[in-house]
Amino acid sequence: MKTLGSWGRYPYSPQQPIPCHWRQQVAEQGLAWRDCQAVGLPYGNGRSYGDSCLASSDQVLYMRPLARFIEADWQQGLVTVEAGMTLGELLQCSIAKGWFLPVTPGTRLATVGGAIANDVHGKNHHVQGTFGRHVDGIELVRTDLGLVQCSPTAHAELFNATLGGLGLTGVIVAATLRLRRIASSKIRLQQIRFDNLREYFAISRELDIRHEYNVAWVDCLAPLSQIGRGVFLAGDHHDQAPCKPRPVTTVRIPITPPIPLFNQLTLRALNSLYFRCKGTRPERLQDYDAFFYPLDRLLEWNRIYGPWGFQQYQCVIPHGDAEEAVGELLATIRRHNEGSFLAVLKNCGDMPSPGLLSFPMPGVSLALDFPQRGERTRKLFLILDHIVRDAGGRLYPAKDAHMSGDDFRAAYPAWERLENLRDPALLSQFWQRVTLQ
Repeated sequence: MKTLGSWGRYPYSPQQPIPCHWRQQVAEQGLAWRDCQAVGLPYGNGRSYGDSCLASSDQVLYMRPLARFIEADWQQGLVTVEAGMTLGELLQCSIAKGWFLPVTPGTRLATVGGAIANDVHGKNHHVQGTFGRHVDGIELVRTDLGLVQCSPTAHAELFNATLGGLGLTGVIVAATLRLRRIASSKIRLQQIRFDNLREYFAISRELDIRHEYNVAWVDCLAPLSQIGRGVFLAGDHHDQAPCKPRPVTTVRIPITPPIPLFNQLTLRALNSLYFRCKGTRPERLQDYDAFFYPLDRLLEWNRIYGPWGFQQYQCVIPHGDAEEAVGELLATIRRHNEGSFLAVLKNCGDMPSPGLLSFPMPGVSLALDFPQRGERTRKLFLILDHIVRDAGGRLYPAKDAHMSGDDFRAAYPAWERLENLRDPALLSQFWQRVTLQ
């Protein structure tokens, strides 16, 4: 089996996989680590961007083969599945039965275990909160306690720590999820173009209360007079078209180019073209996969950033300072002639996240991808970090490869509670970087 790594391909740290085909193997490997005082980490489908999915020992339990249904109640929309099942595999079965995920991130290729470990959020955080709010139970294997069945009422502290716990509280081997009833797999989509950041916030305030799913693409290389221009997408599940999931057509990036395909010239041209082509349009129907998972159609798209990989910078800024801080972030990126085609703005609501280290809080989230350029990238991120820090915001651990320990500990004060609940045989490079150094 080939070595594994992070989706951003940075930092470069090949992981040696130990495949787990049966849940019992997880317990056996955990005991082996405990007996030899070694450490490792569970690893799903490798969709975390930074070093939170990389073991400090470079040895991981590969959980992807654990992808079976254990139990399914299609009358109530209650399913128990193994942790290596991807969200897409779950949806292929559930949509045909009239059920959908209450919360989904921007990729269907994340595993259920990974979605729990990062307490992922989606385009409807203001309505449904995070993924963890819809988890009824977790089957967790710890090297010191063995098998633990935890839920909001049983081992509740460990349950809450596992939601967003970055895979450190034990190995998630199975979970029980509550799905949501849908009448259709189609999305009613409204598309609106806006010319600056002020217009974005005005549209967002209006449409957030009218639609479940809201997200915006932003041209981060727009002229300074149009900082924050972009395209707003608002959607809801259609209530009439049939629930018939259809095969998704994909294209694979076959090679890693010697240099990033996104540079100042190509990005400026692509962003400008996309903005001009994506004008305001009347409401229309769109397949769910095109709305939720547009990038999944391009397999191994992380290769386009070249051999040095990329970093995603994702932050959330409290509402009170969001417009000014997001404007400053975008202006800084523009002045440094850096940018991203994948620049996303979305609102996080005030529904509390259950996990100790869950990322969302009431505010506005901004996410961008940057080719890894060494010192140039580091200096830009230091400036962006300063803006986020002054605005009372924080960065997303699942996407991070640079956050300082001081910033992490200040933004996530519950980290010590998680450290006290961490399985002693599990340690990631991220956790080592932000808490132990």
